[in-house]
Amino acid sequence: MRQKEVIIATLMRPQGDTGVQTHFNAVCEYLRRQDVTVSMVTPLLGPKALIYPLFGLRWFIDRVSGTASVWWYEYWHYRVLRYLLRRKLILGPAVVYAQCPLSARAALEARVAPEQKVIMVVHFNVSQADEWVSKGKIRSGDNLYRAIQRREQDTLPRLDGIVFVSDFVRGEVYRRIPDAKRVPAVVISNFIRRADPQDPCSPRNDLINIGTLEPRKNQQFLLKVLAETKRLGKQYRLSLVGDGPDRSKLKKLAHRLGIADQVSFLGRHPQAAKQLALHRAYCHSATMETQGIALIEALSYGVPILAAPVGGIPEVFRDGIEGYYWNLDQPSESARKMVQLLEDPERLHTMSLAARRRFETQFEEAAVGARLLSFLTGNEHGSSPCR
Repeated sequence: MRQKEVIIATLMRPQGDTGVQTHFNAVCEYLRRQDVTVSMVTPLLGPKALIYPLFGLRWFIDRVSGTASVWWYEYWHYRVLRYLLRRKLILGPAVVYAQCPLSARAALEARVAPEQKVIMVVHFNVSQADEWVSKGKIRSGDNLYRAIQRREQDTLPRLDGIVFVSDFVRGEVYRRIPDAKRVPAVVISNFIRRADPQDPCSPRNDLINIGTLEPRKNQQFLLKVLAETKRLGKQYRLSLVGDGPDRSKLKKLAHRLGIADQVSFLGRHPQAAKQLALHRAYCHSATMETQGIALIEALSYGVPILAAPVGGIPEVFRDGIEGYYWNLDQPSESARKMVQLLEDPERLHTMSLAARRRFETQFEEAAVGARLLSFLTGNEHGSSPCR
């Protein structure tokens, strides 16, 4: 029997600066290096005559109603993805590695043979419904919110396997969807390839943050911390890599706080992670993370981290070893931790070495990728607490 093809099923574009895109591209690259046949199926690779009018129309709908925009997005992405997966799966044995509950549902309905397996990785924070709320598109508890949660409750127990990227997110899913415990599951971290060594002669800026400029990422907190360090007599430069709906709001806040000349809005960058090597520390302000791929990327470059211990973040780095935890409700205290790190070259160097070691033992491709490959191909069966 020939080896099953691994099909990455996603609603997203093949390339982009989100953690989900970083994850499935890292998986694709790793599997290909292991001589595994892998392909990607996304609605955005469908017939242009179909997808351009369908998905382009959402731009206009979004300006009228966030709820209608989300419904349109989910309904048409799901239908196109199911159609494309069905055409793909009719060709033979395969395992679909779905990147969200909606793509998993499309795969479950598209498969044509019992040996075709659907395994989903959990990227969402608590629920996809809550993520849409955090983007300001739907309201918590409204009809669409409840419909998305019901879809997750129906889809996850029907899967052939679940990959959790952190113990935190596994606990959240099992708390909300107890029936998911019946599904073979495994906790396997996000992983990336080892970063190129830093050039000690490279110009070094102070701080960097990578992520969509949106409420959940909470970059306004970083600006408040910079304002506090300025009051302490320390002026640091911050690079914000990414774009999003909060960009203009953040620019206005930087001017109001008197730190506009300290903040660089770099927008989307095709190789955002490589910017880490040009900075002394990575600062993170998200109010919730399943894990945080940007944090792992920072470790790979030996860049110490400042972040709140929310969600799965404590599973990525340790307070006082690879960086510091800070409190998102206390900019003044967080400013003192920033100064403590950046004004102590010996501490910064020690934490940089620790960050690199942490990456190599916990998150480097060679250490983690083999486990994911085994789970996808059926050689690692996974387990669940109720067994």
